[in-house]
Amino acid sequence: MDSDFLIIGTGIAGLSFALRVADLGTVTLITKKKKADTATNLAQGGIAAVLSADDSKELHEQDTHEAGAGLCKPDVVRMVVDEGPDRVRELMELGVNFVENGQDSSGLDLGREGGHSRRRVAHAYDLTGHEIEQALLSQIKSHPGITLQENHSAIDLLMATDDQGEQFCAGAYVLDEKAHQVKVYRARLTTLCTGGTGKVYLYTTNPDIATGDGLAMAFRAGAVLANLEFVQFHPTCLYHPKAKNFLISEAVRGEGGIIKDHKGVAFMVKYDPRQDLATRDTVARAIDQELKSSGADCVFLDITHKSREFLEKRFPTIFNRCLELGIDISKEPIPVVPAAHYMCGGVETDLSGKTSIKNLLALGETACTGLHGGNRLASNSLLEGIVYAKRAADYSHQIWPVLSRKNLPEVEPWKAGEAESMDEEILINHNWDLIRRIMWNYVGIVRRVQRLELARSRMQEIEQEIEQHYWNYLISPNMIELRNITLISLLIIQAALARKESRGLHYLIDFQTQKDEFLHDTRFCKTDQGKNWQIRQLSASTLKRPQA
Repeated sequence: MDSDFLIIGTGIAGLSFALRVADLGTVTLITKKKKADTATNLAQGGIAAVLSADDSKELHEQDTHEAGAGLCKPDVVRMVVDEGPDRVRELMELGVNFVENGQDSSGLDLGREGGHSRRRVAHAYDLTGHEIEQALLSQIKSHPGITLQENHSAIDLLMATDDQGEQFCAGAYVLDEKAHQVKVYRARLTTLCTGGTGKVYLYTTNPDIATGDGLAMAFRAGAVLANLEFVQFHPTCLYHPKAKNFLISEAVRGEGGIIKDHKGVAFMVKYDPRQDLATRDTVARAIDQELKSSGADCVFLDITHKSREFLEKRFPTIFNRCLELGIDISKEPIPVVPAAHYMCGGVETDLSGKTSIKNLLALGETACTGLHGGNRLASNSLLEGIVYAKRAADYSHQIWPVLSRKNLPEVEPWKAGEAESMDEEILINHNWDLIRRIMWNYVGIVRRVQRLELARSRMQEIEQEIEQHYWNYLISPNMIELRNITLISLLIIQAALARKESRGLHYLIDFQTQKDEFLHDTRFCKTDQGKNWQIRQLSASTLKRPQA
């Protein structure tokens, strides 16, 4: 199964990158579920960029740095903000229908979300991600040089050694779920766009595919990972027994929504001068504190002061979904709780999406580019995905004259050995539930060193058990995901223990202040390539503080 480009994942980053490199050679896109089962497809809020006359790139940069708690890389922030408007306009040329407004200089109806000092979020009401996903998939479908395969789960990266003794990525082992067969997918350039890690936690806004696959595969192959302690919890996930992972967009607060306790009292004024427009880390911690203090199950997001007509038009998906569940948001507040939402860390990359492994790129939520720092600014994620897809494509065009002349290496076929079929999925289901509860209870919004150490001890035992299952039984999609969330959970815990301060999304009760000695990335890699390995923390150079 050979191609010039192997892209694992079909969100905004993967699809955009595929379209930009298809003129160079053959492209294979694989996804473990349906092609639209992505975080992009579920994104409600929009994509942030400087598009109006009353905004400026300096303000967008400043907002991004302020949200990122001192860890955003200035050159990355400057580059993404600078290139963002052109990338948004290109989406419009591809057929993305952002909501228009003739009164604004941009021609668009720009929204405002937490942490933004201006209205700069281009949106398609609360279906922005879906609109982008469908527009890109339409382009992919009509392109003869791109093959998209659903129900194909990447297991591990193919590693080879060149004439100089340097290891490089040559593709991936992939499970064809329908054929029940592991196939070798060779490629000259491999790109990880597998999304985030939300399913590591018991409660998440993420789709079921978000099991950290790209991060886990990259780590096992020897890549450097960074900042995994910075897990963003979205403050407002719908609290209802019949609603799974349903997000109440940040834009609801941007349009005037007020968070209240079970007595109807607005409480954000106690926590931040920006009140309900504070950044997500602040709002999530405030809600967590209120819930623990009151013993209530949820808080409430009140937007009833807006007209029914406005709410139906601005938030059609949210309005109708809530109405299906018996909640009329024009008459009553929305019950909400925080839930795991976005991984700000990931596979460490440079300005072109290159990882520490030759011929391996990482884009989107899978990557740690330095844009988000210790806390992502709302609606900067879709922006990052599309900007870096262009940067990675430019790099691909640059190296293609050399890379295209190299033969694909010979690699070992997948060997099942004496592995047996696992008859009882209870082994997987039990550990899956146990891991997610440990992470939610011990490695959540507010952390303690003692709880983190207990979680690490438990997770190390589980990891050893699951790794044994992995080698003893025939591979399955559930086993692949379980193996990956176990590893990523352990890495998140290790990263959280390494940062003995509170910064951004990482709040440690034992160390509640920021310390300049931790003004750097938390970087990890493996000590070897075998079955028995250890996590090694890498040194990190101190970041330069961004200019105000």
